[in-house]
Amino acid sequence: MPTSTWSIEGPHVTNCNCDYGCPCQYTALPTDGTCKAAVAWRVDRGHFGDTRLDGLFAVNLYSWPGAIHQGNGHMQSIIDDRADEAQRQALAAILRGEGADPGSTMLQIYRAMCSTYHEPLFMPIELELDMDKRTARLRVAGLVETTVEPLKNPVTGAEHRARIDLPMGKEFRIAEVASGTTRASGVIPLEFTNSHAHFANARLTSAGLVA
Repeated sequence: MPTSTWSIEGPHVTNCNCDYGCPCQYTALPTDGTCKAAVAWRVDRGHFGDTRLDGLFAVNLYSWPGAIHQGNGHMQSIIDDRADEAQRQALAAILRGEGADPGSTMLQIYRAMCSTYHEPLFMPIELELDMDKRTARLRVAGLVETTVEPLKNPVTGAEHRARIDLPMGKEFRIAEVASGTTRASGVIPLEFTNSHAHFANARLTSAGLVA
């Protein structure tokens, strides 16, 4: 489809295979040397050109054999099956960062670092997300399931709150850190338990992140 300006605004949740805090956020190498992640969006307001995307869900699954900047990654998008044909094409383009200025947003950067792009799937997406409580549940039947909960003090069991502040971020400026568990099958299998997760409320556009 022709390239258009785009924007998606709303909360998203990420669960990756790194330890809490995720070294990648600080330009360090990932915890075990590889990077794998599931990212889910609730698009409260969005558009691709004249196509509105309000109220839809979307997911990207990623896997790199090393750090993201070393490339050779795999990615696949899962798009809300409630979307009509124009919305499906629009979200597929946005999730691979199409038309974005190089290096301006995580969607464009991650796609550029993935040498293998698996065609998107159009499926029912169940997504419950509460950024204030730092809880989430993502389910795509037969493919991926993610649960996220607050960090817990290992001694007292009390909830622990931590944030990441990235003034130069390409995904967010402020994120709430949490603990996530993901199982995914298909062309990008994922399996991690009690690993880094974060929530952010951001507006990503074809021109970059808008705080």
